[in-house]
Amino acid sequence: MTTQITIIGLGQIGASIGMALKDRKNLLQRVGFDKDPGVVRAAETLDVVDKIKNLPEAVRDADIVLLCLPLGEMRATLQKIGLRLKTNAVVMDTAPLKGSMVEWTKSYVPAGRHYIGLVPAVNTEAMSAPEMGFKAARPDLFKNTVMVVDAPPGTLYEAEQLAMNFVRMLDAKPMLADVAESDGLMTTVHLLPQLTSAALLAATIDQPGWAEARKLAGRPFVGVTGGVAYFDDPASLKEAALANRPAVVHALDVMMASLKGMRDEIEKGDEEGLKDRLGQAFDARERWLDERGEAEWLKEGGDAMDLPELGEQILQTLFGSRIIDRNKKKK
Repeated sequence: MTTQITIIGLGQIGASIGMALKDRKNLLQRVGFDKDPGVVRAAETLDVVDKIKNLPEAVRDADIVLLCLPLGEMRATLQKIGLRLKTNAVVMDTAPLKGSMVEWTKSYVPAGRHYIGLVPAVNTEAMSAPEMGFKAARPDLFKNTVMVVDAPPGTLYEAEQLAMNFVRMLDAKPMLADVAESDGLMTTVHLLPQLTSAALLAATIDQPGWAEARKLAGRPFVGVTGGVAYFDDPASLKEAALANRPAVVHALDVMMASLKGMRDEIEKGDEEGLKDRLGQAFDARERWLDERGEAEWLKEGGDAMDLPELGEQILQTLFGSRIIDRNKKKK
């Protein structure tokens, strides 16, 4: 049995998933969709997917639908495809925050279909690459990383296990988490950098002195403000910030407290305090980069139990274990 996976959105994440699954053509048929005609042509040329179809036709026969879109586009897409999903199809997404996704799937995905959230990380080589979008796609994007699997309460066990196995097919290690925990983590490492970037831009561009400062702004300015340019679009960033207000407000409060502490040390001429603060920041960044590169956490907890092939999991999810038992007896 061939499993159809439909990838909606062929940017860095979606195209990388298609590339990573290229060697699974005996098990999978990869159907893709992207609203950018240039991306579609490139995806076809580079064998990122097997077929390109428009929405909602692309999901009609899909066993797995993978939404690799900015958060700001997720709701409208779910509205468009929800009623076309076949019974027991599994919808997964790669949005950084899941609270809104859970609510939207409840509203637009009919009963008898299943939702699992994925939060991917990218490997250390990809973190420093200058390319964006489709041009940044690579088949090993998730190799030796963790990928969060968010299974809302009441999720069918087989659907959850299918998602875990799917993550392993991408050479990543699945990490189960609940939505609140996952959203809290991503608020710190995904939303806060982008909001900080936006605040720096608002505090500098078109402010007094900018006419001359713009001629001198270099790598430090580009690096810190890159959070806005390289991740979510403004609509998605707004959606994520407002959907997770308590956690976002807390993160901003902590950030502002840190800035105030630095400000006070500078105002007072506190050389030792400022030296310690900056030194700790430099050391902490180097330590994190070393830890990220070594990825010792991939060894924590040992290997999970072996799971059946993805095709068998689809059969079990869609039709029940009796189909699998019959197939094994025939072999």
